[in-house]
Amino acid sequence: MTVESLLPLIAATFVCGGCVLVEARQPKPPAAVVKPTVSQPAQPVWKLYTAPDGRFTILMPGSPNRNTQSQKTYMGEINLEIFVAEPPKQEVAYVVAYNDFPYSYGQMTNPQTVLNNARDMALKTTKSNLISQRNIRSSNNHPGKEIEYINSGGKITKSRMYVAEGRLYQVMAITTKKQQKTLAKTISGYLNSFNVVLKK
Repeated sequence: MTVESLLPLIAATFVCGGCVLVEARQPKPPAAVVKPTVSQPAQPVWKLYTAPDGRFTILMPGSPNRNTQSQKTYMGEINLEIFVAEPPKQEVAYVVAYNDFPYSYGQMTNPQTVLNNARDMALKTTKSNLISQRNIRSSNNHPGKEIEYINSGGKITKSRMYVAEGRLYQVMAITTKKQQKTLAKTISGYLNSFNVVLKK
């Protein structure tokens, strides 16, 4: 998996009234393939990551790559901030994405409606089947939803979405069936480590 190939999957869960336009650039082929001499893959070092604006913290396997996508919606232009960490030698991506809503939309719209729309958009755009879902709350009591879904290529996404202070957060682990079994505890720990930091 590459960041470029993940962007359409991530942007798909963005609530934008039914139109998501994201083009994935094809990743450049590696210049040279160097075979590692180490027999065991190096385990990533997990550390607490704080968002540049200080609005969330989460445990990440190394420093995530940051991407900004600008989306035109019926609410106007909205920026989608995406943070992706991909440990070497593993078929998994750990992702945090968020977008801010215009003030009026955030005030008028029921959080459950936002979460349901995000779920429906994710399933529709990635052509995935829902495995499970449940309503959850963040550690500081913001409404959320946990969903798990699988696409036609066999990629499984476990996602927790929260609506907090005019922002939709999406915390995801995207992996294969095989890797999901071995990484189940790691993925749960990753999702559990996410915290919304309240505005002062």
